[in-house]
Amino acid sequence: MSWAGPEDIYLSTSLASYLDSEADFVLCTNLYGLTIIVVVEKLLVLLRDGRKLMGILRSFDQFANAVLEGACERVIVGDLYCDIPLGLYVIRGENVVLIGELDLEREELPEHMTRVSTAEIKRAQKAEREASDLKGTMRKRMEFLDFD
Repeated sequence: MSWAGPEDIYLSTSLASYLDSEADFVLCTNLYGLTIIVVVEKLLVLLRDGRKLMGILRSFDQFANAVLEGACERVIVGDLYCDIPLGLYVIRGENVVLIGELDLEREELPEHMTRVSTAEIKRAQKAEREASDLKGTMRKRMEFLDFD
């Protein structure tokens, strides 16, 4: 393994072009033909299954595989939210839907949102899921009316 020099670095991902020049680039390596860049940016990552992860981007590659340090999953149910700590988190690029930089000077959530414990947010998620399931079964029962 050899360290890549400035002339060996080619940023080919849209994420690399998005990161502004103020980002702290710490280390660039060329490993098996892959360029891996270590950066320091606070990001929000939306995953394919709907989860929202926040953390400090430490590394990514051209496949959008990313490493988040101090990651947490933000769960929002109605006006309630909870940040579930995950620690160091590796994200496979095929699961990434959206990556966005967080502005550290702005407030992250509206004032009406209430922070709750993990147990409370799990109960709220379960209640929301049960209400959604009930709505789906009621809709199936009423299909014969043909509202269209």
